[in-house]
Amino acid sequence: MELTSNQTHGLVCAHHHLYSSLARGMPAPIKTPESFLEILKSIWWRLDQALDLDMIEWSAKLGALEALQSGTTCIIDHHESPNAIEGSLTTIQDACESVGVRVNTCYGVTDRGEGYFEEIEGMTDGAKRGLEENRRFLSEGGRGMVGIHAAFTCSDETIAAATELATDFHVGVHVHVAESEIDSSAVTKLKPFTNDDWLIVHGVSLEDNHGLKGTIIHNPRSNMNNSVGYAKPSRFTNPIGLGTDGIGADMVDEFRIAYARLREDNVTESPERTWEMLEVNKSLFPECVNDIVTWSYHKMDPWHLAFTTGVKPVNIEIDGEKVMENGEFTKIDADEIKAKAAEAAIRLFRKLQEVV
Repeated sequence: MELTSNQTHGLVCAHHHLYSSLARGMPAPIKTPESFLEILKSIWWRLDQALDLDMIEWSAKLGALEALQSGTTCIIDHHESPNAIEGSLTTIQDACESVGVRVNTCYGVTDRGEGYFEEIEGMTDGAKRGLEENRRFLSEGGRGMVGIHAAFTCSDETIAAATELATDFHVGVHVHVAESEIDSSAVTKLKPFTNDDWLIVHGVSLEDNHGLKGTIIHNPRSNMNNSVGYAKPSRFTNPIGLGTDGIGADMVDEFRIAYARLREDNVTESPERTWEMLEVNKSLFPECVNDIVTWSYHKMDPWHLAFTTGVKPVNIEIDGEKVMENGEFTKIDADEIKAKAAEAAIRLFRKLQEVV
């Protein structure tokens, strides 16, 4: 079916953390983080330790709902919940399916424990359980990849085992790479294993000719929020996709931010460069072409959208089934999802007080 000027195929978020949907409004850390590592330790690594399966379910439902509200019909998710590993990926898959969003998910294995990563010598029990969750999910027909948190939180043994598992299931590896200088060992540790089907997320501190294979996923808003620097994605020869790193799934908004950051760095760049990232996203989740989004703006063109805010979907069809009409959902109760997610967030915030 040929699209009209105010239509696109379903958008794809190429890197998400659906569990972060419950993070908004979470209690601030006792001490303001002064580095990326402190942000991880005092915020995100405390949050993922507090998650249970019920929280994971409602965070995924809320994240999927908000994705649809932004015209995103496909999500590539990277999950971590060290105290609720078993069954977590199926929980995410079922939650997204109930909303009507396609998801590709994985468990991000790590050898990080109570001592974090300073004394990693070999594969930990947590990493073994994470690998097993990836194996179980994929063997049961789940759509996913094999997740690695990052090279700096994993032993060489864990990285090798994750790569072997991905090869066995003919899927790629989804991994954070060189998000900041703390992950300076990433290329050395990962280069022997990378392949074209890998997702290389962030790449902020990578050298231009880093030698890693795979698609680099640019996350401009998250990189700014974490103060890790600008990835300058156009310097790489790899395909470049676009993600949000858990800050929603509004890909039109992320495109606009990516363009502004690109243009700030190089005045000769155009919105077409960042629009190409959304095209790369489509190649990562080809089923998105079966979805049609009709928008509130008359021309879904990069030169228009780079300078036009407030563009929202009006109608959405997924595989020929109408899930949104005149801005209203036809198959789901959005208010119920928001209410249940709010209850889960309250429980999460209470539990956070118990996590050191």
